[in-house]
Amino acid sequence: MPSDHPILEMRAITKTFPGVKALQDVTLSVRRGEVHAICGENGAGKSTLMNVLSGVYPHGSYEGEIVFDGHTCEFRTIRDSEAQGIVIIHQELALSPYLSVAENIFLGNEQAAGGVIDWNRTNSEAAKLLARVGLDIRPDTKVVDLGVGRQQLVEIAKALSKRVKLLILDEPTAALNDEDSAHLLGLMRQLRDQGITMIVISHKLNEIAAIADSTTVIRDGRTIETLDMRGEVPVSEEEIIRLMVGRELDNRYPEHAPKIGPEVLRVEDWTVHHPVDTARKVVDGASLTVRRGEIVGLAGLMGAGRTELAMSIFGRSYGHNISGRLYKEGREIRATTVEQAIRHGIAYATEDRKRYGLNLIQDIKRNVAAANLEKMSRLGVVDVHEETTVAERYRREMRIKTPDVNTIVGQLSGGNQQKVVLSKWIYTDPDVLILDEPTRGIDVGAKFEIYQIINALADAGKGILVISSELPELLGICDRIYTMSQGRLTGEVPRDEATQERLMHFMTMDREGASR
Repeated sequence: MPSDHPILEMRAITKTFPGVKALQDVTLSVRRGEVHAICGENGAGKSTLMNVLSGVYPHGSYEGEIVFDGHTCEFRTIRDSEAQGIVIIHQELALSPYLSVAENIFLGNEQAAGGVIDWNRTNSEAAKLLARVGLDIRPDTKVVDLGVGRQQLVEIAKALSKRVKLLILDEPTAALNDEDSAHLLGLMRQLRDQGITMIVISHKLNEIAAIADSTTVIRDGRTIETLDMRGEVPVSEEEIIRLMVGRELDNRYPEHAPKIGPEVLRVEDWTVHHPVDTARKVVDGASLTVRRGEIVGLAGLMGAGRTELAMSIFGRSYGHNISGRLYKEGREIRATTVEQAIRHGIAYATEDRKRYGLNLIQDIKRNVAAANLEKMSRLGVVDVHEETTVAERYRREMRIKTPDVNTIVGQLSGGNQQKVVLSKWIYTDPDVLILDEPTRGIDVGAKFEIYQIINALADAGKGILVISSELPELLGICDRIYTMSQGRLTGEVPRDEATQERLMHFMTMDREGASR
């Protein structure tokens, strides 16, 4: 049970960036031994507050006071906060992929004697930590060979090696499937029972309800309220949403009356082989259609082949030995490169916006222009005025929260980054827009805005194909939903006949057509 005494108090924290007050008089009190959730829309200041706490933003760069474990702290580096037992695990994991698990766990904290690393001790201590987080792998396993869920557990094992007192997890399940998410939540309960205090930043309100003892809501850089999640009166998701967005959000999906027109894209008997294991089919004989003004969903469990199908359609940017036929408005087309796909009016917004969708060290205007430089070039030279004008238009229309288009994209919140990705592809004026996990890592308020953008694109006559791991999302925004399992399309369900149970039935079919 959490103690009544706080292990952490952050008092009147104010943090200002040029032109933006990211935090204003934020107060946070975390009890010893509790799981404390922090909620807020993208850009509300959640990650900024944790960066202040962990020393990413050093003492002197902000106003206010931090008291941890009874002592006033002035952290100037992450090492300073870790020395006191505060460890942060960011949404983008910071492991070295080609080092072993054991090397990663003790990186910067090597098990050495006389200047020489003791590998027996390193591996044996790593094995104990891996057992503690429920990870049954050899310590000499390379991180690159692990999935995201297991890498997350390695990060926690690394935190435990530092004798962590306060563990901060930033969107820990954003990229995990349901099974890995459930395992992580179970581990967090175990760690809490062992006396480790945790702060969790998450947009998944059902997980917050399941794991958190307290929840602090931050809006526009200010503390709104701290809720007792274990009180006599249960805290509803609707109450958290109201505090986050500052208004009632009666319906999480905007009303939409589709205006569906003729077929714009048809894929026939599409087969894709794995790029390394070339004998394995990752997409097997898939056929689908998308019509103008239609929002089509693609549902499937992890590994079903959804992203592989989308990327292979988009200029064969994934896969080997691809076969099948692609039709645009009834005419067969060749789109064997990304450039050809764009010329044929096909766009693909990747699920991994930070790695593949954006240049995080460039500004907004350069990112918006990136997919269609030819359109704004004169004699091979980019028209800088046109570049700024176009980006500024999208900044206003998409309501990207930033003072101007010269802002570096890596400084934006996840929801605003996603709007930049959409702006980039909308600027190519596509007829077909494939959106792969368009709201991953985004809070409910920003999701609503993304849904409105998707609806507006459909109303403009675009054909939209949406891949999502969240079935309620597909049910809320799609006119028709395909299901995929083990590389094959297993079902096609119209909106008025779709339920989560029916979709899951098709999503778990094996190659013989039976549910697994």
